[in-house]
Amino acid sequence: MNKKKLPHHQFPSQLRQDIISGDWVVIATGRARRPDEFKQKADVKKTHRQTFSRSAKGKTKKDCIFCRILEKEKPILVYSHGKKSNNVKDWTTVVVANKYPAFSLGEMINRHEIGPYQVMNGIGFHELVVTRDHHRRLGQLEIEEIKEVIDVYQERYLDLSNESSVNYISIFHNEGKAAGASVAHPHSQIIAIPTTDPDIKSSLSGSKKYWQKHHQCPHCVMIAYDRKVSERIIWQNEEFVVCCPFVPRTAFEVRIYPKKHQAYFERIKDSSKRQLAAAFKMALKSLNLGLGKPDYNFFLHTAPCDGHSYDYYHWHWQIIPKTQIWGGFELGTEIEVSTITPEVAATYLGKQLSK
Repeated sequence: MNKKKLPHHQFPSQLRQDIISGDWVVIATGRARRPDEFKQKADVKKTHRQTFSRSAKGKTKKDCIFCRILEKEKPILVYSHGKKSNNVKDWTTVVVANKYPAFSLGEMINRHEIGPYQVMNGIGFHELVVTRDHHRRLGQLEIEEIKEVIDVYQERYLDLSNESSVNYISIFHNEGKAAGASVAHPHSQIIAIPTTDPDIKSSLSGSKKYWQKHHQCPHCVMIAYDRKVSERIIWQNEEFVVCCPFVPRTAFEVRIYPKKHQAYFERIKDSSKRQLAAAFKMALKSLNLGLGKPDYNFFLHTAPCDGHSYDYYHWHWQIIPKTQIWGGFELGTEIEVSTITPEVAATYLGKQLSK
């Protein structure tokens, strides 16, 4: 990986803080487009959809940049058939630096003011986790293959958490054009940043308040109740539960929780990773069967790696299938509208696995 760090005036991205909410947003100038490129053109959108569809079906596999990723990019980490490896020719999962990063290496955060606003350089790391098979989505892999991806997630998380500029690490996966994937070849992304994102800050704050008031983890309470009533459970094994949350962000949202209280994903044990891989496979399989291979995003929620204690938190994965588009009410109020109850959704998805 190229360790060359940029001086602050050459950064391809910038963090800007909202003075009311305190939230930070990224202005990714390194990915800049001309203003007229945002104009919606029907013929362009149609061509983009067709190109993405052909790639997804494998007709353009020979032209896929991710199938030949190591011909162009230096690997950060290579796995081959379940084990860490130096064999770049027989790789099955590989990590490379993102060619067009939202965050880049740098020496200085350079936090400063512009008028009433707080600004700092977009220092951090942006990496791609690419699986070898061009055709199979993550949910179509075998359990041992999914475990390999989880091994990679954990190893990169641990390495990046040791970087002085990193306070939070986001691991996420975009599947399909509607979910934001610009390349059809299955891949995940890891972004390590110097600040904590608004969503996890809100989740941490709510968890801490509940813990202080009730002396219990709110996620543990939810998991215990869901397992008791069984209305929203899709699947479970010894260590993990797959469920539709009582308060979903969207129709058919699915979450994967460790049954035992754990705040930090990176501390997961090897045997637990295999159980997590099985939970992932069943969660994604239920969505693929029930919704006809929908586009989706999944992402990790875990305690920050900023040196503070977050023992009141409970890490988990969220899977958001693209079942609906936010309208004016949702955007204006940030109140999601789900068109199906999670109880009906969970029952339906669970039946897909029992067929």
